[in-house]
Amino acid sequence: MTTQALRASRIVVLTRTLAVAEFKLRYLESKLSYLWTLAHPLAFFAILYFVFTHVGRFHDGVHHYALYLLTSIVLWMFFAEATGTAVGCMARRGDVLRKVRVPHSMVPLSVILTSLFDLCMNLIAVVFFVLISGIRPRLSWLELPLLVLLLGAFVTGIVLITSSLYVRYRDVDQIWTLVRQALFYCSAIFYVISALPQHLERILAANPLAAIFTQARHALVDPHAPTAADAIGGTARLAIPLAIIFGVLLIGILTFRHESPRIAENL
Repeated sequence: MTTQALRASRIVVLTRTLAVAEFKLRYLESKLSYLWTLAHPLAFFAILYFVFTHVGRFHDGVHHYALYLLTSIVLWMFFAEATGTAVGCMARRGDVLRKVRVPHSMVPLSVILTSLFDLCMNLIAVVFFVLISGIRPRLSWLELPLLVLLLGAFVTGIVLITSSLYVRYRDVDQIWTLVRQALFYCSAIFYVISALPQHLERILAANPLAAIFTQARHALVDPHAPTAADAIGGTARLAIPLAIIFGVLLIGILTFRHESPRIAENL
């Protein structure tokens, strides 16, 4: 096995170990921890559902609006939690990174993996609500793991960028908070993207989050709903959000590699 392969294997093992330790801390030492984790997106869903059905009327003409809203919120919570927690993760693990020679990338990657555990558990609850709503399983449900994988790649790129830059530039936390707030309103979470004028629909569909949430609605909730390809104006144009996802991932990897040698001394 080559040196790079050994290093990659070591990173995987350490990342998994750190994530499992965090998972056990959350769920095995507290009997109600999972219930609180599930309560967070459900409470958020209940508030948004009340506001946007009794005030904004965003549900008009949308089949299974509640399920779409719940699915989008669960996916959004994974994005928001992973990227928000990871910003300062290197600083929080500063003592370990200064004393022990371990791959720095294991720290932000373990944050993503822990959030992914939460996402998988919350998606089980989403599928339960989908089933009790009378929606039958279909082959399109197999798209969901791929959508989660694409969302995970996007999250990984952002996390690698923000976690490494935060060590030198502490304003990154505030900047990312503002960006994340803007993304919430531009990602078709509490509204369906097809309800917008066509020119706005195609612009917002270039946002990877909006494209993923729209496709998740079609795949999991309503097979008659527009796909991400419909929203952006054709299958070929899906190259735009895909290019953004993998572009951010590549920038994240390059940024982390550039900052990694100086992380320990800057902590």
